[in-house]
Amino acid sequence: MTLRRKIHELLDPSSHAHEARQIRLLGQIRLLEVMLILVGIGSVSTGTLENVGPITIFVAATCTGIVATSFFFAYLVRLWIAPEIARFHDSGPAAARLRWALSGKGLIDMLAVIPALATLWGDARLGAESAAVFVLLWVLKLATDAPGIELIARVVRNNRSALTAAGVLFFIVLFSSATLMHLIEGAQQPTAFGSIPTSLWWSMVTLTTTGYGDIVPQTTAGKVLGGAVMLCGIGVVALLAGILAMGFADEVRRREFARIWDLVARVPFFADVGAIAISDIVGRLRSHNYPQGAFVIRKGAAGDSMYFIVSGDVEVRIGSVTRTLGNGDFFGEMALLDRKPRSADVVALTPCTLLVLDVVDFYQLAGQQPTLVKVIEAEADRRRESGAK
Repeated sequence: MTLRRKIHELLDPSSHAHEARQIRLLGQIRLLEVMLILVGIGSVSTGTLENVGPITIFVAATCTGIVATSFFFAYLVRLWIAPEIARFHDSGPAAARLRWALSGKGLIDMLAVIPALATLWGDARLGAESAAVFVLLWVLKLATDAPGIELIARVVRNNRSALTAAGVLFFIVLFSSATLMHLIEGAQQPTAFGSIPTSLWWSMVTLTTTGYGDIVPQTTAGKVLGGAVMLCGIGVVALLAGILAMGFADEVRRREFARIWDLVARVPFFADVGAIAISDIVGRLRSHNYPQGAFVIRKGAAGDSMYFIVSGDVEVRIGSVTRTLGNGDFFGEMALLDRKPRSADVVALTPCTLLVLDVVDFYQLAGQQPTLVKVIEAEADRRRESGAK
């Protein structure tokens, strides 16, 4: 694998190929990017304050220059690895880089580094002043780099039909209430309700249940209409929130299912299991990452789950006896089968990615997939005989 490919996989949050160590490193890189953006926005904002000392201005300008320069080098790296992006594989390296540079994220990243040019020319204060012009782009860059933003965008795309219907309902109530309030209150409050466009402000504030109180109806009919609009607003906002919440939960569930499926495929224990059986297993497994030296199981603890090793090595410690388990092995089944506390300590020798099966799901799986459970029981019997646990 080339260096460019390795860097791309490291920086690609959608990749399911990350091991435990890579997942932590990716998280640290994303956190560093977000922190740099926040520092940049903060330094630019500080530079616009009045009556601040020259030291504060200098520190703000320097921070802006450092952040902008970091963006500049990050842009060069992402431009270099652009040919590795899946949707650009049908283009040559030069064409792939051009396509990425002209994409939405590429344009935002390019405009965000403009202040770095002034900084590289040696004028940090000029860099801060130019960054003030592009601070909005840094906010947009935060939106493109912050974890979870792409997930929210996908949720909106997947539920666009339902959201459009709710939006149309909101629009109907908004204009209907503005029109009725114009007819009811227009004569008494011409400034606030003299026309439908001016009445829209009251309708928007009331329908969203914001309630500034700067404009209020005075007639009885207007107050009744206002109460009805408030009730409609609660319903419409709750409908929008419910659509987004259900869409978000479904998308998270789909992503977790795909990620767990990919991890299950790496475990030899599940190699001979059919797709239908795997789909049932995947829904019951959860993945956990453990750093080197972490205790996965402690002796004497309740036996509430068993573990399958996707990557990494663990050490099973029973008194002075130790045993090393690696990719594809499983452990923790003895406590589930015997319904007794843990009889050993299990420590991660290297950063590990493990699949966890809870005790409740284990016994449900025993009824639905007896073949798999028989294999687990056979391994448990072998370990009892050998004294491994």
